[in-house]
Amino acid sequence: MSRLNVIFSASVTGILGALTLVGAYLLILTAVSGWDFTLDQFYTFWYFIVSLALGFGIQIGLYTYLRRAIHRGDASGKVLAVSGTTSTAAMISCCTHYLTNILPFIGIAGFVTVVAQYQIELFWFGLASNAAGIAYIGSKVVRFSGARR
Repeated sequence: MSRLNVIFSASVTGILGALTLVGAYLLILTAVSGWDFTLDQFYTFWYFIVSLALGFGIQIGLYTYLRRAIHRGDASGKVLAVSGTTSTAAMISCCTHYLTNILPFIGIAGFVTVVAQYQIELFWFGLASNAAGIAYIGSKVVRFSGARR
């Protein structure tokens, strides 16, 4: 596979990853709280949601590029998994307090209330995790590219 094909493939994979994350956000939030609430939350927090999705997409793209460029399975997917999970959790946290309407009998009402109370902080934590993941995987890409010259 040529370098241009690897870059193109990684870019497409990154874009699909970002779109998948936004799709998961919209799907889960709609299932929990309805479409009108989902749109309201998206309009209110779009800058966080889009930033988290873009960061996740960049990580997916970098990871895909590195994995395909190396042609081995030793690139670390752990950072990608952790920061992707954090991004998803941060995006979904904006609606979790509405789970108390349907799940009070499970005993998670207190947890959901705490998550809802720290929604903005969770967004920022997700963005910081994205930045750390991009820096980590990006450094691996730079190191690999420098070693190939």
